[in-house]
Amino acid sequence: MDQTGLGELGSQETSRVTGVSGDSPQAIGLPDPEARPKASRRRFSAAYKLAVLEKLERSPGQSGAILRHEGLYSSHLTKWRKQRRDGTLKALDKKRGKQGKSESEVELAKLRRENARLVRELEKAEVIIGTQKKLAEILGVDLPKIAEKSDEKE
Repeated sequence: MDQTGLGELGSQETSRVTGVSGDSPQAIGLPDPEARPKASRRRFSAAYKLAVLEKLERSPGQSGAILRHEGLYSSHLTKWRKQRRDGTLKALDKKRGKQGKSESEVELAKLRRENARLVRELEKAEVIIGTQKKLAEILGVDLPKIAEKSDEKE
């Protein structure tokens, strides 16, 4: 059997069966040279931006070489210099999105969950007690009366 795993089929039969010609890169297991990977937006940290700007300031006349080496454009530098001048460059390093909750908020949420659980348990207990009272009435059993706290004071 050959490398393609198709036995003794010729290249014409191979292309007919697999849809790939025997001499193509796909036939020998290489990736398609025409397929381009999906581009993704590059993100630069504030520390990186400041380091590049500092490097450029230390070596005047070498900006083109530094930009090529870093894979940057002059528009990046223009924007980063403006951000540094405005003081927004350090603010960009902070993570965006929902911030963590404070300890008091976490404790409050925990207490609310516990309160809701206890209310559900109380409702179940009241249903059970009510059912027991009805069953005692049907069977004719006299239940002892428990005096409430307001009755005890009198």
